Parts: sequence; C-alpha cells; structure tokens
Amino acid sequence: MNLYGQEVASRLLIGTALYPSPAVMEAALKASGAEIVTVSLRREAGGGRAGDSFWRIIQSLGVKVLPNTAGCRTVKEAVTTAELARELFGTPWIKLEVIGDDETLQPDVVALVEAAGILIRDGFEVFPYTTEDATVANRLVDAGCRVVMPWASPIGSGQGITNRAALQTLRARLPDITLIVDAGLGAPSHAAAALELGYDGVLLNTAIAKADDPVGMARAFALAVEAGRAGYEAGLMPPRDFASPSTPVVGTPFWHAAG
Repeated sequence: MNLYGQEVASRLLIGTALYPSPAVMEAALKASGAEIVTVSLRREAGGGRAGDSFWRIIQSLGVKVLPNTAGCRTVKEAVTTAELARELFGTPWIKLEVIGDDETLQPDVVALVEAAGILIRDGFEVFPYTTEDATVANRLVDAGCRVVMPWASPIGSGQGITNRAALQTLRARLPDITLIVDAGLGAPSHAAAALELGYDGVLLNTAIAKADDPVGMARAFALAVEAGRAGYEAGLMPPRDFASPSTPVVGTPFWHAAG
C-alpha cells in the first residue's frame, strides 16, 4: 500500500484508544501486524506516566504514527491541532477530522475540504476522514490529497458497510488514489468486504479495543484483511441472477433401477 510515496506492507491501520490497559494495547498491536497507529494529540500530549508508558510501547514496536485531529469542529481548530501534531510527532502525516454533527460524528465535508487545502499548501500529507460521497472525494483529491478515507458507517457503530454501491463507485472513479475505509467496521468480515471491493486498507479502533479479547480480535482482523485482498487480486466471481451448476451434467452417466 502506497501512502504518499511510502510503501507499507500491512493494510490494517489501528487506533490506540479505548484499550483496557497499555499491556493489552501492546499485545493487540503486535497480533495485528499493523505498521501504522493513529494517535489523538488531545489524549497523548498531556504527558505524565500514562503518556510516557504509551510512548515506550510505540517506540518499542517501531510502528509509524498517524496523528489525528479527533474532536475538532472548525477549520481553524483542525489546522491548529495539525500544526501542533507535526511539531510534537515530527511527521507531515495527519489524519484530518472535522466533525459536523455531534450525534453521528459525520464529517463537515465543506470545512474538511477547506482545511485539507490549507494543510497541503503548508506541506502536510493529509489523510482525510470523509463520507462516501464521490463529489467530496474528488474535491479532496483536487486539493492535493493522495489518500482518501471514506467511512463505512458512523464511528463506533459497528454497522459495517452501509452503502456498498457508493464505495464501489468511489473505487472506480479514483483508481490511482489510495482509499482506506475508516470508521464503522465492527467485524472481521466487514474488513474483508472492504478489501474485496478493491480498497487499499482499513482503519479501525473500537471493534478491536472493546472486544472481549482484543488480542484475538486484532489477529482476526489481520487475517480478514489478508483474505479480502487476496480474494480481490484473484478475481471474485460476479453475482448471478440464476443458479449455475458447479458440476457439469453433459456426458454424465445415469443409472436406472432394473424393472
């Protein structure tokens, strides 16, 4: 998977929030094989023992950090947070979130496009969290985004892909853009379905962190992502309206009971 010129082997990106303990987070990240983790500046910039423990884990795993602007609701707030994140984490990468609705956590797509343009002109490499709307995605690409991250369904809902046709259209319209499904995935099968559509990767947090066994669930998602991508590359059979026998009947002998 190509992310602004950097090749990444794992197609699974994982958030670092909501785990019951740092030890469980560490074990889950290892089990997932993820090379990129998202980090909220608001949560981690406070320092203290919890922050120090978190950074020791991240450094020991050698993963790449993708800071995000989680919780931001205006262009100014998102841009300021991104600038602070670049200074703190030493990376031009930023997962850009500008929330427009408190109930659904749906992105404010107008503010998102504006903020993306400002950040890209300032040298950032932007990973925008957006809806599955093709018009918005095209505007983000026109602003300079080489990665676009549409949701499958609202953050933390676990509903999986609710608008499959729109995600298919987005993939067809943007063949040269890295597309990562972000938010709403609740089961490994949801991740496999996204990869089967030709998406380059998936990003999730809640489905792993809040599972009864986060480590086992991280492993399950890793396998699902591999299976989904392998199926896509092998060439999935198209659905049919009618049955088609898997065993040929021409030339098949028939036996009849004697009279």
